[in-house]
Amino acid sequence: MTVIYVDTLFLLNGIIDYLLLLAAARLAGEPLRRLRFGAAAALGGAYAVAIFLPGMAFLAGPWCKLASCVLMLVVAYGGSRRLLRQGLIFVALACALGGGVVAIGLLDGRSLSLGSGVFYSSLDLKMVLLSAAVCYVVLTAVFQRIGRHNSLTGELLQAKLRLGKRTAEFTALVDTGNTLTDPVSGRPVMVAEGDSVSGLFPECRRPRAADLMDPAGAMARLGTGEWKGRFRLLPYRAVGVDRGLLLALKVDSLNLGGKERGPLLVALSPTPVSDGGGYRALIGPLDGKDECT
Repeated sequence: MTVIYVDTLFLLNGIIDYLLLLAAARLAGEPLRRLRFGAAAALGGAYAVAIFLPGMAFLAGPWCKLASCVLMLVVAYGGSRRLLRQGLIFVALACALGGGVVAIGLLDGRSLSLGSGVFYSSLDLKMVLLSAAVCYVVLTAVFQRIGRHNSLTGELLQAKLRLGKRTAEFTALVDTGNTLTDPVSGRPVMVAEGDSVSGLFPECRRPRAADLMDPAGAMARLGTGEWKGRFRLLPYRAVGVDRGLLLALKVDSLNLGGKERGPLLVALSPTPVSDGGGYRALIGPLDGKDECT
């Protein structure tokens, strides 16, 4: 008879679910809402335990599994416009990560059994944690390499904007075809989807969709008081647009791919900048002289 320890069952599945949710968010350029990921992972761990409780075997059925997965995704990514895409990435990573953890477990002479659709192992907890961490690092690196653009079209990097004590994180494409620059400093301007930087604002100063469509009106409404000088109107030209204006925000710093780039002007786009949703912002190449250390 197999003896199942509830604590190991909960921790193993919770940890794996958390790493999957985190990796899926990183790959899709979603904000890293770690508390929400932790809550969703706890639900996953609790579901794994519930399956083995007396009288709860029905939870192992396919519809219950699907419902638990959907609930986890809603808790972790609820509110995202790309919830379905996030779910598909999560499932793909689950298949890859599950196989990797099993392989590492076999190296120790014991495997992770997949009973009723959940992971369980007699491995030492430290070995379980190490296995999951190694698989997370390897798979994230591999998937990022696969999803990265080549040198002709640019490169996907994690971007973190800071304004005071507030931050916003997303994936940005370094695009050699993006020539938009700050007319004052001459530095490249980041063009970000408006809702991707909502975390930088208090509720009363958060630009609405209508504000992004009417930059001049938004400037008059938002650029007052202590925010005067933060907002700016940025002229631009694009295919089909001879003369246009974008509402722009000056942030305190940009961290791009782990490198500090200093203060930057961020233009807020009223429309998505990526057809597939793989990134939330565009920026021209930042050469060495723009780098702040």
